[in-house]
Amino acid sequence: MMETALVFAASLVIGFGIAAFIFLLVRPRSAAPDPAATARMVELNTRVQQMGELLAKAQTQLQHSVNERLDAVTQRLGDSMQTSTKHTGEHLAKLNERLAVIDSAQKNITDLASHVTSLRDVLANKQARGAFGQGRMEAIIQDGLPKGAYEFQFTLKNGKRPDCVVLLPDQRPLVIDAKFPLEAITALRESKTEDERKLAAQRVRQDVMKHVTDIAEKYLIPGETQDTALMFVPSESVYAEVHDGFDDVVQKAYRLQVMLVSPTLLMLAIQVIQQIQKDSQMRQAADQIRTEVGHMMKDVSLLGDRVRKLQNHLGQTTEDMNQILTSTGRIEKRASRIEELEFDDNDDAPASNVIAAPLRKLGAGE
Repeated sequence: MMETALVFAASLVIGFGIAAFIFLLVRPRSAAPDPAATARMVELNTRVQQMGELLAKAQTQLQHSVNERLDAVTQRLGDSMQTSTKHTGEHLAKLNERLAVIDSAQKNITDLASHVTSLRDVLANKQARGAFGQGRMEAIIQDGLPKGAYEFQFTLKNGKRPDCVVLLPDQRPLVIDAKFPLEAITALRESKTEDERKLAAQRVRQDVMKHVTDIAEKYLIPGETQDTALMFVPSESVYAEVHDGFDDVVQKAYRLQVMLVSPTLLMLAIQVIQQIQKDSQMRQAADQIRTEVGHMMKDVSLLGDRVRKLQNHLGQTTEDMNQILTSTGRIEKRASRIEELEFDDNDDAPASNVIAAPLRKLGAGE
């Protein structure tokens, strides 16, 4: 609005100036001054001056308004920049935190990738794979059984050395041997055609049955070992693949007295063995327990006798105390009579009978 008024005032001033200039041009120079024209010129000059003053005032107001608006815009812009700077700093701090988390996760992923690579390298080597399976088996057994209840690389009478034997109460060890048929399972998983799958499945059957046969022939000795041996498969997925997809192999292993166990099943078997060993120890200690219970019953009987003797002593002591109190009462009564000089020949009892019964001499133990 202020800008519009200023433009309008400027237009009026310019219009009046142009009109005055035209009037001066068209006015005859030789003619005598016309009072009416002079008055009009004076009025026109006055209006021009008024319009100039109005224009100057409007310009001042416009400048003042523009300055105020510029100040307000500058302040708002400064506040907005401060707020934006603050928010930007907060966002950058959060971004740095997230980048730190991402860096940590990236490091963990790198470490995990290196571990996976090393594990893949280990599993690719047959000897390293066997050591890996034996290590898992040893960790499970050491965590579940006390020392002396198992032995690694135990030598049987035929000279064979299984990975581990668990010593059961009947002195016949339970044989546990670790096998890891990973190559055949991997070939089965990577087979793409039906023919490849059949060949891989045949290879799985051959490898697993070879392991089962070796365990049954080498480590199951009648009279020396348990009738059943455990074949430890150190991978849950490999065990599930064999157990679910090759039931005929599992049944043949059962008939040969060889049980396939995964890490979870081995832990359960170790817990059962631990309970069996505890029960055997309890049965072996039954005679000692009965002897200790007999001694304890004898001590309880002696304690009862001594309590009864103590009760008799306490009863006799109570009776003696009652007699002492009776004699004390009679003495006090006679002392009162002596003090009051009241004597009676017909007293209730002679002086020789003040104490009704002699006190019992207490023994050394009382």
